[in-house]
Amino acid sequence: MPRLFGTDGVRGLANKKLTPELATNLGIAAARLFSESAQTKNGQKPRAVVGRDTRISGEFLDHAIVAGLASAGMDVDRARVVTTPTVAFLTAEGDYDLGVMISASHNPMPDNGIKFFARGGFKLPDTVEDKIEAILVEEWERPLGGDVGEVEEESKAVDRSYIDHLVSAVGTDLSGLRIAVDCANGAASFLGPEALREAGADAVVINASPDGRNINYECGSTHPEALQAAVVSQHCDFGVAYDGDADRCLAVDAEGNLVDGDKIMGMLAVGLKEEGKLAGNTLVVTVMSNLGLLLAMKEVGIDTVQTAVGDRYVLEKMREGGFAIGGEQSGHVIISDYATTGDGVLTSLMIAKRVKQTGKSLAELTDFVKRLPQTLINVPNVDKAAASSNEAVAKSVMQAEDYLGENGRVLLRPSGTEPVVRVMVEAATQEESDRVCKELASVVKEELSL
Repeated sequence: MPRLFGTDGVRGLANKKLTPELATNLGIAAARLFSESAQTKNGQKPRAVVGRDTRISGEFLDHAIVAGLASAGMDVDRARVVTTPTVAFLTAEGDYDLGVMISASHNPMPDNGIKFFARGGFKLPDTVEDKIEAILVEEWERPLGGDVGEVEEESKAVDRSYIDHLVSAVGTDLSGLRIAVDCANGAASFLGPEALREAGADAVVINASPDGRNINYECGSTHPEALQAAVVSQHCDFGVAYDGDADRCLAVDAEGNLVDGDKIMGMLAVGLKEEGKLAGNTLVVTVMSNLGLLLAMKEVGIDTVQTAVGDRYVLEKMREGGFAIGGEQSGHVIISDYATTGDGVLTSLMIAKRVKQTGKSLAELTDFVKRLPQTLINVPNVDKAAASSNEAVAKSVMQAEDYLGENGRVLLRPSGTEPVVRVMVEAATQEESDRVCKELASVVKEELSL
């Protein structure tokens, strides 16, 4: 059977792949695993906090996973609609043994997902997820009577405590900035604009009317067109777009141009370096970050470290090296002094802080990161396991890398779930990128076809 957990928890079509039965069983398995290591005090049961985004399916999945957790003897606080970073924050600051977020992030409304956070607010490593999967099929002895968990509803104090944390983190009066905010009709529809306003900014808000069905629909970080139009028509200094659970943020400059996660990370890393706060003089990125970011960092004297795709792998590397900032091109940005996961609202505040403190526009602050033309081809129906060992493929990759030199890059990445190899090439020109990528894809198809 394929692995249940993907790069960011368990995700799939709600009520088909991600059923209430599966959610309940995941809750039971997680509660059993984390109860063994729970730091119980005065005989109290282990505790979990559960949040969800605005998807309609989140309502039944919330009840299902809470039932599983409580039936396995874990007390549960239901935070209801909150952002993923809020759950991570609560898990770290609220003395919880486990945090659970029900969300499919930027995916369309019919999908949903379940993410777990360990004590301290950190996503689970692969080894712990594997243990949860193994427990799913084990026989177990259910607690009875007073040994089952209790369920309580969290109050709006959840939003209040996290907004206070965010405003304290930015530490700068943002008055005078006019910022357009696209909330993706998701979990940050209240939190995002409120945090910006409390920090002093004038927030022009769009797509902040969730109805359970419109999350991420033609809005937010996956569809920034409405934000681009709003920034220009409302004469904003810049705009920010969250996704459904607000763990990512993309931006738009005053002219309506999209500013991706690579440019945001580059700008923030330079700011931290100027403040003497760039630990290890290093920015952590994934292998999917554009080569233009790596070259720009080298030019300004900042080192880069690359990881596998997924913000949890970025965080693992950050924790290993004690680094301050890392993230993904998609807009997951982790600022370790204030968060244990990608946090779109925090990122938007830090963008605003940089603009306010420098007096420069977002375009000026990010222009030094020059995105190189990139071509991506998915090669289907191939033996992805052989992609790294086939001699002909390896020879073609080496020849392409020699040809492109320092101003180009080749990446072959097997899909995690399908018989697909992703071939990505970056080069000095789009024509060159397209040509080299097509040639490599052809070799992969010929050599690895099933």
